[in-house]
Amino acid sequence: MRTSIATVSLSGSLTEKLTAASRAGFDGVEIFENDLLASPLTPEEIRDRCADLGLSIDLYQPMRDIEAVPSDEFARNLRRAERKFQLMRRLGADTVLVCSSVSPLAVDDDVLAARQLRQLAELAQEFGVRVAYEALAWGRHVSTYDHAWRIVERADHPALGTCLDSFHILARGSDPKGIQDLPGEKIFFLQLADAPLLAMDVLQWSRHHRCFPGQGGFDVAGLLRHVLRTGYDGPLSLEVFNDVFRQAEAGPTAVDAHRSLLVLQESVGAASLPAPVVPTSIAFAELVTPDAQPLAALLGALGFARTARHRGKPVDLWQQGEARILVNTGPAGLPHSRLRSSGGTPIDGTGLAALGLESPDPAGAALRAEALLAPVLPRRRAPEDVPLDAVAAPDGTELFFCATDRPELPNWLTDFEDLEHSREASNVQRIDHLALTQPWHHFDEAALFHRSVLGLQAQQSVDVADPYGLLRSRAVTNADGSVRIALTVGAAPTDDTVHAQHIALATDDVVAAARRFREAGGHLLPIPGNYYDDLAARFDLTEEELATYRELGILYDRDEHGVFRHCYTHTVGRVFLELVQRDTGYRGYGAQNAPVRLAAQHAAGGVTGG
Repeated sequence: MRTSIATVSLSGSLTEKLTAASRAGFDGVEIFENDLLASPLTPEEIRDRCADLGLSIDLYQPMRDIEAVPSDEFARNLRRAERKFQLMRRLGADTVLVCSSVSPLAVDDDVLAARQLRQLAELAQEFGVRVAYEALAWGRHVSTYDHAWRIVERADHPALGTCLDSFHILARGSDPKGIQDLPGEKIFFLQLADAPLLAMDVLQWSRHHRCFPGQGGFDVAGLLRHVLRTGYDGPLSLEVFNDVFRQAEAGPTAVDAHRSLLVLQESVGAASLPAPVVPTSIAFAELVTPDAQPLAALLGALGFARTARHRGKPVDLWQQGEARILVNTGPAGLPHSRLRSSGGTPIDGTGLAALGLESPDPAGAALRAEALLAPVLPRRRAPEDVPLDAVAAPDGTELFFCATDRPELPNWLTDFEDLEHSREASNVQRIDHLALTQPWHHFDEAALFHRSVLGLQAQQSVDVADPYGLLRSRAVTNADGSVRIALTVGAAPTDDTVHAQHIALATDDVVAAARRFREAGGHLLPIPGNYYDDLAARFDLTEEELATYRELGILYDRDEHGVFRHCYTHTVGRVFLELVQRDTGYRGYGAQNAPVRLAAQHAAGGVTGG
């Protein structure tokens, strides 16, 4: 289906918004009145610019407070509308959005509203314009889509139809099933937006917290199914008012927006995309560092051995059990968005640069990612290197689709030459999860990306108190938990704290692993004694257990599925490691303990987050 986006959904000048929409793959735009008024371009120049970019102008909006008003006020409204219709003719737009009135002059009279809208439609028809009447969720007298439709039906004019907006319908709790009883040819336009489920004034909710489909809590797909059953064949258009999007760069936001529509169409059977290929495990995590020595000391103390080195690049493979960490000391640098603070300041030091995702079908996974607009990353590789498909996540992290030790597929490990090493008894079994810090304006995009591109399941967002702000975290995981990624971000765009990434390592005995690490010279994050006093009050633990946890800085949590014990290393650059023990099916990440850990990291002088 054709796709469109309202210019109000993007940041920047009108020219920047149009360029971003075109580059992201949209077919058309809704021109928001304020964007046109603020533009130095004439309507004709805007029309020509859209044509050059391959964009149609699908809607001009909005016209407000038109109907159900006293006759003298309506006469003024008609004069205003005539000027707007003249402008639309110059602009090349043939449909105008008229919102249900919020004017204190409006009266509760459907007959009057229908008569005046019919007069408006008659005037619009003279200029080749259609009028799409929309019920605002906070409309003075008309606030539901079915009420708006009854007025349109009563007016009975070919140039008058209705506009359906998923936010206004779903925010009021209206049943969208009735939409499928509307004649499709009278649905002149469809606007789509999602939103988190919030208990707040609907106007403020609408103006500040809308998001793209799949990023909130509304059943936008269910609503779209009802619309499509009417025979509606117009564009799917996004109208999203969001404080974050208004401040973020227009280009990535437009790509995120178009991706959301692709996924939405797939979910209702209106688009065919390569099937999701869900990763089955973490093949490796790659750290980039200007100095390998601190990382080598940290990994060695944890029991990792340097087992191999890349044939042509300064990359070492450290391994313990099934946990593999690549240490890259190359000068190639990092993608532009990586290793930066939330304010965009480059950060020196060690960072998590890439993930290898074990995939049942690496080529299929790459095709899915590319179809959903993930940037395909070029690789510098020698002719003999194994070809690996890689794409960039929204935060710039490289995602490699891998096959390890499967004879039928290229094995990335063949790029490495084995080194002499000694293998000791392993405390670490595998990578349990990873925490990736997101730029503040990419948090919702990151969740949608990992869910749609990788086929992971998104869990509920969690707010975590940091001594200097608030963090939001949302985990994405595959069905059996063998792939877990926690996406974390400062909750406000003004948060310039440099938040760390971390790698959590699974062990079946965190006490033994922590003791071994400390005996090998490693430094565990010290936890305040007050935490353990509280732990004794909350859980029935023995004095011996509490003393051990206090000694080693081990934190403890329990849910209905099991027990979680975990502890942290010191931070190297922008990365720290975590030892975790999950017993009898614990599913979380120790979020209850995060404020204590964050405070301890601040006290220790390390970067925070993750």
